[in-house]
Amino acid sequence: MKKPLVVGNWKMNLDYVEALHLVQQVGVMLKNKPVEHVDVVLVPPFVDLRSVTSIVESERIPVGVGAQHVNANDAGAHTGEVSVAMLKRLNVGWVIVGHSERRAAYAMSDDVVVATLRQVVRNGVRAVLCVGEVLEVRDEGGENDFVKAQLVSALKGLDPKYHELVSVAYEPIWAIGTGRNATSEQVADMTTHIRSVLAGLAMPGIHVLYGGSVNAENAGTLMAEGRVDGFLVGGASLKAESFLSIVQSCNDCYDGKR
Repeated sequence: MKKPLVVGNWKMNLDYVEALHLVQQVGVMLKNKPVEHVDVVLVPPFVDLRSVTSIVESERIPVGVGAQHVNANDAGAHTGEVSVAMLKRLNVGWVIVGHSERRAAYAMSDDVVVATLRQVVRNGVRAVLCVGEVLEVRDEGGENDFVKAQLVSALKGLDPKYHELVSVAYEPIWAIGTGRNATSEQVADMTTHIRSVLAGLAMPGIHVLYGGSVNAENAGTLMAEGRVDGFLVGGASLKAESFLSIVQSCNDCYDGKR
């Protein structure tokens, strides 16, 4: 079984001083209680990336570092944007692509998701592709078709040599930052559906994560019963204790205890 993956998305939180404190706490806790069976990625705001990667490298903290977004162009007149090349220079190895907040609040269309995903993987950086439905779609019973359309749009025709660089995160939009969780059964059903779609795209075996009000209390249940390969964590990633509790839950599930 592949190692679970836990990605902590800090969103627009923590200035660089706060970021240093958090990553140092994570480093100390991982040193005191190593996690052997989980890959961990921290995803700070852009302004924190240099500070975080510096600490991770100098203190040899066993985590990856990712970015929350990137522009689909190589360079040029794109005020306020950041390129993949800039991220690579900072040893950033992951990018979240198509997060629901980018899609909803910043007009990130399916076409932009496609272009961004390809730009990321062509540069050898790992992409976490986010998909998920709003409450109205789920209430109408259209969640499977909606998520399938997002996956096919983003991944159809992707060169097979880049498949291993892609992970998928299912984030039911109605369960992000609301404290309302999808049930383990709902998560398992959607995870199974996503894997079926990925198999049809010749992309079996890639990580399927869950993101939606994940916390230390529900992570173990979601991991065991939701049949996910890890988590995309929001608010709970802003505290070292809660984030690493989630990581530990995944570590405990590693030996096939699903």
